[in-house]
Amino acid sequence: MTDEWRGWRETAEAALYGADGFYLRPEGPAGHFRTSVHASPLFAFAVARLLTESGVTDPDLVDMGAGRGELVAGVLAALPADFPVRAYAVERAPRPAGLDERVVWCAEPPAGVRGLLFANEWLDNVPVDVAETDDAGTPRYVQVRASDGAERLGAAVTGADAEWLERWWPLDEPGRRAEIGRPRDEAWAAAASTVDAGLAVAVDYAHARAARPPFGTLTGFRDGREVRPVPDGSCDITAHVALDACALPGAELRTQREALHALGVSGERPPLALAATDPTAYVRALAAAGEAAELVARGGLGDFGWLIQRAGPAAGAG
Repeated sequence: MTDEWRGWRETAEAALYGADGFYLRPEGPAGHFRTSVHASPLFAFAVARLLTESGVTDPDLVDMGAGRGELVAGVLAALPADFPVRAYAVERAPRPAGLDERVVWCAEPPAGVRGLLFANEWLDNVPVDVAETDDAGTPRYVQVRASDGAERLGAAVTGADAEWLERWWPLDEPGRRAEIGRPRDEAWAAAASTVDAGLAVAVDYAHARAARPPFGTLTGFRDGREVRPVPDGSCDITAHVALDACALPGAELRTQREALHALGVSGERPPLALAATDPTAYVRALAAAGEAAELVARGGLGDFGWLIQRAGPAAGAG
């Protein structure tokens, strides 16, 4: 660690992905926080259905920001045994032991994807700079010290970053803050451009231009708890995603609740009559309903955003 003052984007990049970075630790993300993938296998079943309904035969499955391969493994397990699929896990960390041998582990998505590229909670960990408006009304980059997370205001925001703020997250009062999402827009455009036919889907906790949080969302997570974001490699550094800014022409934005309902995950309780006719089936169905309810819950995972981009000949597929 260094006491040098740098922008949040540069500092978070080193803290998350540099030598001994948070995301390269052996325990992986699942050792510190719980995503929809870890909440229930129903999430992987829904992604498997999305793949089978992508309109592409013999499809590819690309898991962006794969962690330790939990989602791609779950989708492969959920697919019919004879379903033809080429599976890729895109991640900077080394391949974990015991992962299904069918999964190709890679640092970048392959070109010419035909099928489904799925990015679950990937964009929130694409580092971004933070801006804050000074007393004179000028948005300035926030600089941070990696050793303790202390902050100070730096140079005025100019160029492409200033244009992004003006369009997507205007700062109109002193003290207001924003995460400059331009690197995420570019990262998503690059990932989605690898899909020649089928779907590119990004899932993340998000906000829209009409309801941006006035002081930003930058935070940290460690051992299952939200903590102060100190970029020293000891915690996750994350922020909500402006998915509306990331969206390419023709994209569709839904809540996770809406998307999973369309894929058959509703959280509805089984009929009580089933308890009398088949108690074992009722208990299983009740447990599944509880897991589904967490995935679609208002105020929780159900409020996550789904950015759905269709590409190529399958663009009209439903």
